[in-house]
Amino acid sequence: QVQLVESGGGLVQAGGSLSLSCAASGRTFSSYDVSYFRQAPGKEREFVAAILRTGSSTWYADSVKGRFTISRDNAKNTVYLQMNSLKPEDTAVYYCAATFKVGNLRRRDTFDYWGQGTQVTVSS
Repeated sequence: QVQLVESGGGLVQAGGSLSLSCAASGRTFSSYDVSYFRQAPGKEREFVAAILRTGSSTWYADSVKGRFTISRDNAKNTVYLQMNSLKPEDTAVYYCAATFKVGNLRRRDTFDYWGQGTQVTVSS
């Protein structure tokens, strides 16, 4: 069982940066792959970025590629999402999710555990 707690959201102007953290309970966090998703008002929750349990591979949605970086520190049981060059269309609630299973990390139904979400608002 893993519990995920997110932090780092807030209000920022377009072009600015924010760093999100996803802290996990449990001693086996290094056994879980992690993705970030986001959900804007009136829209479906969408994939943003993913990282393997070893940290050896990462993936990004085309809309954030080159601007966002996902990383992890398994010694601290934490995954990070560094967001640069933010745009108003990045405004959403951001969720981290973890899975022990091997699966498609771009799909919501792959994940067993979800954080509570953190609001990111980018003003123009």
